[in-house]
Amino acid sequence: MTSNIGMMDSAYFVGRNELLSWINARLQLNLSRIEEAASGAVQCQMMDMTYPGTVPMHKVNFDARTEYDMIQNYKVLQDVFNKLKIDKHIEVNRLVKGRPLDNLEFLQWLKRYCDSVNGGIMNENYNPVERRSKVCKERGVKASQKNSKSLQTNNAQNPGSGDKLNIPKMSGTTQKPSAVAIESDCSEEIQALSNEITELKVSVDLLEKERDYYFAKLRDIEILCQAPELEHIPMVVAVKKVLYAADEESALAEAQQIIAANQ
Repeated sequence: MTSNIGMMDSAYFVGRNELLSWINARLQLNLSRIEEAASGAVQCQMMDMTYPGTVPMHKVNFDARTEYDMIQNYKVLQDVFNKLKIDKHIEVNRLVKGRPLDNLEFLQWLKRYCDSVNGGIMNENYNPVERRSKVCKERGVKASQKNSKSLQTNNAQNPGSGDKLNIPKMSGTTQKPSAVAIESDCSEEIQALSNEITELKVSVDLLEKERDYYFAKLRDIEILCQAPELEHIPMVVAVKKVLYAADEESALAEAQQIIAANQ
């Protein structure tokens, strides 16, 4: 399985609800939105379940919140793809932004790939919750050791850092901004941003519905064109030429030539 899956492939007709159900059932999670998988940790564990022992799970950060941490997860995933000779380039810069459509398409591809391995049969010996708990525990121990070492180094370099600092008192008074005014400004800004996010989500949902609608129409046309009694008709050949072409302009010209030649 490579990245050469056309947009008309059935993989890209899998809806968000089906994808979320697939992820939640396999990894025993409770995701409610596609964007929640943007950190790359879910994808890493899905590959770990498909190929046990291949993914260095101790490097996967399930608590990744920043783009930097997410990128590290995708680096792990890309290394796994390279190791397994999976010809799939990960659009990391798009995925870490949490864009629903980009993450949806990548998860659609991932589901198609995982389903192609062993017929999509789940590994019954794999315990996803236990695996995550072990990884998080190991990361917590390493982080604690790192912080302890850093503190010891800092104390060695600054032996007087534990003493009290003699901070001179400042004379005069400073005028503090009103806490009520600050809170009011923040509340208004938060409300404005919340409204903007809501509008964007509505726009994304509408775009996804429109996309799914036209994909379904194109899929129906493709199925119709593949019927044995129709596939050799010039008009059908011309339509398939447009459907499967990478260069739309040249495909349209070729399709028109096919129709013209048979008139």
